[in-house]
Amino acid sequence: MILVEKKACDFIADFFADQGILHVFGIVGAGNAQVFDAITRRGFTEIICVHHEQAAIMAATTYYRTTGKVSVVLLTTGAGSSNGVTGVVSAWMDSMPVLVISGNENSRFTSVENPLRIWGVQGYDSTQMVEKVTKWTDRIMEPEKVLDVISRAYAIAGAPRQGPVWIDIPMNIQAAMIDEAELQPAASSLENAEANLDDNQANTLDCKDGVSAVQKILTSSTRPVLWLGNGIRLAGSEHLAKEFVETMGIPTLVSWQACDILDSDHLLCFGRAGVYGQRAANFVLQNCDALICIGTRLAIPQVGYDLTEFARAAQVAMVDIDSNELLKLGDRIQAPILSDAGKFMEQLLSHTKESFCRPDWIKQCESYRQHYPVVGPEHADMQDESEVSFINSYRFMQSLEQYFHDDQIVVTDMGTALLSAHQVLKFKAGQRMMTSTGLGEMGFGLPGAIGAAIGANREVMCLNCDGGMMLNLQELQTIAHHNLPIKIIIFNNDGYLMIKHTQKALFSGRYSGSDRKSGVTCPDFSKVAYAFDIPSFQIRTWEDTETIIPEVQAINGPVICEVFTHPEQPFVPKLSLVAQKDGSIISPPLEDLSPLLSRDEMRENMLIGLHDKSNTLETGTLD
Repeated sequence: MILVEKKACDFIADFFADQGILHVFGIVGAGNAQVFDAITRRGFTEIICVHHEQAAIMAATTYYRTTGKVSVVLLTTGAGSSNGVTGVVSAWMDSMPVLVISGNENSRFTSVENPLRIWGVQGYDSTQMVEKVTKWTDRIMEPEKVLDVISRAYAIAGAPRQGPVWIDIPMNIQAAMIDEAELQPAASSLENAEANLDDNQANTLDCKDGVSAVQKILTSSTRPVLWLGNGIRLAGSEHLAKEFVETMGIPTLVSWQACDILDSDHLLCFGRAGVYGQRAANFVLQNCDALICIGTRLAIPQVGYDLTEFARAAQVAMVDIDSNELLKLGDRIQAPILSDAGKFMEQLLSHTKESFCRPDWIKQCESYRQHYPVVGPEHADMQDESEVSFINSYRFMQSLEQYFHDDQIVVTDMGTALLSAHQVLKFKAGQRMMTSTGLGEMGFGLPGAIGAAIGANREVMCLNCDGGMMLNLQELQTIAHHNLPIKIIIFNNDGYLMIKHTQKALFSGRYSGSDRKSGVTCPDFSKVAYAFDIPSFQIRTWEDTETIIPEVQAINGPVICEVFTHPEQPFVPKLSLVAQKDGSIISPPLEDLSPLLSRDEMRENMLIGLHDKSNTLETGTLD
């Protein structure tokens, strides 16, 4: 009998090939060199070498969003693994399935009984560090278990509720020779795949009872609303969205992460509500008497800061795969339904014989949309002290979308790029919008665009800001190296605009560390572009926009385009604290966005009546 021996790392490379994994992300180091070599020798999977480990994981999340395949990241030991933590937390918060394989020191140092701060050289217990922000962690201490553990981790990452997993492999284990006869086979079961998700199942409704509860709520309603979230896409059921909405016949809102799940111009799509919501969408939300939320976790940016004010006239049903998310809002959710979003939609569709259409309510929602367009007078251009005019980022977004391709992918960073884009941009079938909404970390834009471009193998528009660019600026080289077709739009507003607004509200306009005068500067991005051999443009006027954006879109490879906006441009509409003449501060309900409407106009719009706070509110100074 001929014994066949292979390195443990070779079985990892074979597993990637067997799963059809075309790309993985990472940075090579002594702690993962064996895995890099095995993948390279195997010749099936391409390693996308980035320049910071957090960027590898951020790229992996958008790679998943474009391919639907669990993505893989390779980290080395020491700082190589610790650098990846920000990306892991982001993936955890946004339920992105990523398999992280970290290298570590020789296994003789990596025992849990080792009391030393440093394991060998650079080593430490990385699995313990990320235990609370991953679905599963493990350290492979026996080479024969490598295929079993890696395959189990890969499956767990993609099982509901999706999320990152972290497998640590000491460098000597990676290189260990294994007789194939002694290799433990790939996992055939998914132990821990749904651990801790159903602890509160007794306090929720299952899919069948949930369908009955929702039908009862909708039947008795006169102003029903659907709110669709990214959980529908995570369930692989985005194809059901249009049919579902049209069958229900109900006005529909979409979360920021799901703003591309339904054509923005669909007659029943009434936009995106929340703290930074569209005014019309917030009126639709706050006036409804039945709210059916599917695949959206109803985070604070959606529901506001006081639950008693949220959709206060409505019975609320919420469909989610995680019982903890269902129960976090307490009795504000009358029907907490523990179910896969797609399964629930299919069941409700099969049991719905006629729509729940309410023509008068749809007409009212359409009236909100007509009276309160997404871009309004509050988005006028501004001038600085020298009377230099700056174009408004919201109006720029409205202009930019006219140049989108039919299959346009947009990835945003934070700040101006995030807020303006998610309030303004419209999407149609085939177009995508991606960002980080859980952690909301600056620096997501560039690596997110890389993952999307590689996964989709097509052009990506990356909306960024001068401050956010600096967090992962090094990834311009990754873009240049692969000649990725990424159009980088940089909103230049002299630093951190969101923080400037916060400091203005809290500290009477005293800035620290947020602009040039208070200690933070950003480079000339045209010169930066030149250093990376990337063509660049600058937009300062609307005339520039009309001539330059077509040029930018016509370029096949990467390009950088700066858009100069006012350093103090407000982000509106938004839910703001309002200062009264007596010095008191009032936080209005979700429908009462700033800039504030007159009280008579608010009374006319609020079918359920004006909230007591709004009734007595003076339209004074806002934050």
